[in-house]
Parts: sequence; C-alpha cells; structure tokens
Amino acid sequence: MIGYIKGTVEGIQTDSVLVENQGIGYRIFTSGLAINEIGTIHQQVQLFTYLHVRENEMSLFGFPTTEELDTFKMLIKVNGIGPKAALAILSVLSVRELALAVVSGDSKAIAKANGIGAKTAEKIIMELKDKLTLDDFFVSEDSSDMPNHSPGSEDSIQDTVLALVSLGYSDFEALRAIKQIPEAETMDSGELLKAALKKMM
Repeated sequence: MIGYIKGTVEGIQTDSVLVENQGIGYRIFTSGLAINEIGTIHQQVQLFTYLHVRENEMSLFGFPTTEELDTFKMLIKVNGIGPKAALAILSVLSVRELALAVVSGDSKAIAKANGIGAKTAEKIIMELKDKLTLDDFFVSEDSSDMPNHSPGSEDSIQDTVLALVSLGYSDFEALRAIKQIPEAETMDSGELLKAALKKMM
C-alpha cells in the first residue's frame, strides 16, 4: 500500500499529474482543484494516495491533503460513485464546500460536477448526511484560533440560516456566508444575520 508519493512534477494533464520519484514516473489521477493547486511542472509535490484495483486495471489517485483523500474515499463508498465521479465532484467543490452542500441538502451544488445528475447528487446527500455535521466546515484550518463551539452558538447559526432562507437565499448560500464571518460563533442571531447579509451583497 502506497501512503504518499513525494517527487517532481514532470507532466500535467486535465485529470492527472506525472510525478517522478527515484527514476520512476507515477501517473496519479487527481481533481481539477488539486491540479490548480499544484500549478506547474518541475516542482516538488507530495500527494497522499489511494490505489484503486479492478479486475484488469490498477489506478493511482492522489491529493495534496489527507482531508481530500479521506473525502474521496468517503465518496467512492457511495453506491454508484466510482473514482472518476468522485474526482469530478472534488473538481468543482472543495472538501468544506462539499460538506456544506451535504449538510444543507443542496443537491444542485453537487450536480454541477460533470456526469453527476440530480438523483445521484441526492443519493450522495442521503448517504453522507449522517457522517457530516455543521462542525465539519465551521472548524478553521487552525482550530486553536476558534472559540469553543457552544450549543448557543449553534442555535444562532441555525436561526440565521432559517432567516436567510426565508429571505430567498438557499441553505448553501446562507451557510457559505456565515462561514466567512470569523466571529460567527460569538454572535447572537440578530448580529449574525446582519453580518451574513453584508456578505451576500
């Protein structure tokens, strides 16, 4: 089992990169967002990998972070979602945006991925909604910078989402706006609603 590959990028295609490590070139399939992050050839990269084995084929998939790899593995466990479909989803939605779409039930956001229809998007939401919570995308990259999450703050967030939805915004748009407010967890519903509306403008 290959945990990760570290080496030099020697080629980039629309759905994969060629990484050279000790004289061996590894073709690693990855998402469009990951390819954009990798940038250009002839630079060092480390990709956390998953080896997908079928009867007559072995394919290597890789991502810059373990979080992306774990999300990829979660997606391919959904009935009817293969590695290529999972890559398509992660090419249009970041890990946190996908969590946001699942928790808010926004199948349209997931269906923007190439080859993913409305029914498949709804299936993804149904199968992943119990595995993802609001905390999955309200936690910052450095959790030490965030205040402790309390029941009151969660109620304020939920109340604000309901208020924004009543004004015509989608759950996805509401939660995305709240995510952009650093002090969200310290605000009451009224303060949070005003701040979120400013983000909508």
